Amino acid sequence: MSNFELSGSQSYIPEKSATLSSSLAGEFLVQFWGVRGLIPTPSSDTNRYGGNTACVEMQVAGKRLIFDGGTGLRILGKTWQELQQPLEAHLFFTNCQSNRIQGFPFFAPAFIGENCFHIYGTAASNGASIKQCLYDQMLQPHFPYPLQVMQSELQFYNLTPESDVKLDDITITTALINQTQRSVGYRVTWQEYNVAYITDLHQNADQVERERILEFIKGADLLIANATYTPPTSHNHDSADLLWQAAVNTALNAGVKQLAISHHHPDDHDDFLDQVQVDIKSAFPQAIIAREGLVLAVGK
Repeated sequence: MSNFELSGSQSYIPEKSATLSSSLAGEFLVQFWGVRGLIPTPSSDTNRYGGNTACVEMQVAGKRLIFDGGTGLRILGKTWQELQQPLEAHLFFTNCQSNRIQGFPFFAPAFIGENCFHIYGTAASNGASIKQCLYDQMLQPHFPYPLQVMQSELQFYNLTPESDVKLDDITITTALINQTQRSVGYRVTWQEYNVAYITDLHQNADQVERERILEFIKGADLLIANATYTPPTSHNHDSADLLWQAAVNTALNAGVKQLAISHHHPDDHDDFLDQVQVDIKSAFPQAIIAREGLVLAVGK
């Protein structure tokens, strides 16, 4: 690993051997466990697309990578409890807002002593590290148990934008996506395959920001991006085409092969998202609206 700072309160421990089955060693799979922005939205109107907040798992060359730890992380953790221990995974956070970290206290594998998790993130807008943000949300009165109750090995890494993380033959590159929110994007490269994860696109990005993002995601096999809306105002479905246009235009201009739009607004019900799927297909046939449980095989 290079170009990032190891949190001073933690020492580096070499990676354990991969725990995935050998059948995954030569694959690049992406699975969505949470696709909502802002706040979880469990209701009869969100059953088909899902109501959990952001969490995406990538299984790459026998390694497990997780991007964001919204409430979808709890569901992911429940499925991992059925796997043989010990487990090792790498968690990458785009920012420290509640909808990106609120599932971490409920991530059951982190309470099992044999497991090991490497946790990466950049400093929040107030300067707090990813470790501090995760620690603070588990303090009273917000949560009954402190982070120290987690018995797994937790290794924290402080990233800076435009740094790289090397995991054997996998490279994870970072870039600043949204200066206001101090949000970073990630690009995962393995062999000739690339997946870009950028979840804080905004409509008012200046030319320098747009060009930086386009260069970062250029030619990716899969781009995972958000629709652009202004929280926490009420959602106006009459102008919904404007909300999705930024992601579609970004994908087209960067020459990516497939686009998955995630981080749906809490007011986006299933029928509305069905219609959006139809609309964006006319502009970019390789675009898809992400839903919980969706699995994409990169390069296939």
